[in-house]
Amino acid sequence: MPRSTSKPRPLDWVLFLLVPVFFSSNIIFGRGITGDIGPFITAFLRWFGATLIMVPFLYRDRDACLAFVRQHSRLWLLLGVLGMGICGGFVYWALTLTTASNATLIYTTSSLFIILFQWLFEGRRLNGREILGMIIAFAGVAVIVLKGDPEAVRHFRFNVGDFGVLVAAVAFAVYSMLLRKPAIATIKPISLFGLLAASGALVLLPPAVIELFSAAPLPDSADDWLKLAGIIAFASLSAFYCFQHSVRVFGPAKAGMTLYMMPPVSILLAILFLGESFEAYHAAGIVLVTGGVVLATAQKRQALKAAG
Repeated sequence: MPRSTSKPRPLDWVLFLLVPVFFSSNIIFGRGITGDIGPFITAFLRWFGATLIMVPFLYRDRDACLAFVRQHSRLWLLLGVLGMGICGGFVYWALTLTTASNATLIYTTSSLFIILFQWLFEGRRLNGREILGMIIAFAGVAVIVLKGDPEAVRHFRFNVGDFGVLVAAVAFAVYSMLLRKPAIATIKPISLFGLLAASGALVLLPPAVIELFSAAPLPDSADDWLKLAGIIAFASLSAFYCFQHSVRVFGPAKAGMTLYMMPPVSILLAILFLGESFEAYHAAGIVLVTGGVVLATAQKRQALKAAG
């Protein structure tokens, strides 16, 4: 999405801060999904359900949506593959092979890939404040994942699941960059989300069918369906809409910084809803992550204030 040139409103900042909350809710609702439902079946049901909810919005804006699909079908399908396919079913599959801690740390590097790709392909200049903020934020993620024990690095093992999450981090960075394509601006944000959900469901259908015929587990309890409903409502509808809005208002680099806040937010949600304990290294990690994000984005906020 083309970045907005107007000064961000308070509501824009609220939606920006809600991005890590909604994305992290995927961990809370999906805690018991692994092993109970096939990963690609889960991802397909997630985006198919989101598409059904978005049908009224797609119908209301049907002329623009149909024109976009006809004229930019490759872009439409590519966004579905990257944002919903690789960052959906592929991640659920990777989580059957790696730990949530490893996945959280690796997925956070998506912010770095966004900035790296902008530097490589768009001539974006990096300043010392951004680099220092990224380093501090990444150090906070490391403190959380390693539980404040540097010796834990010796036990950090990179496996196929870790590589799968790394692929997803790169895919999400590319997805964020593609959201700035001029063609995207022709679609209303709410309609765009519906189109992307439909694209995700479409590209996830073949692997979901393969899983189905491979006797992968299906949702068979009220608890399974409740978790799927939570994933659709919060981790899908709310999270992606807020993220797309943040990309449009703040740009992909700053919007990608919300991923740095996912580890501390995930911990807080786990404490509130799962009864997990709060440790000293949690506090240190949250301070570092939040401080790094503020430092990395403060300069641009000051520039906007001066321009206004």
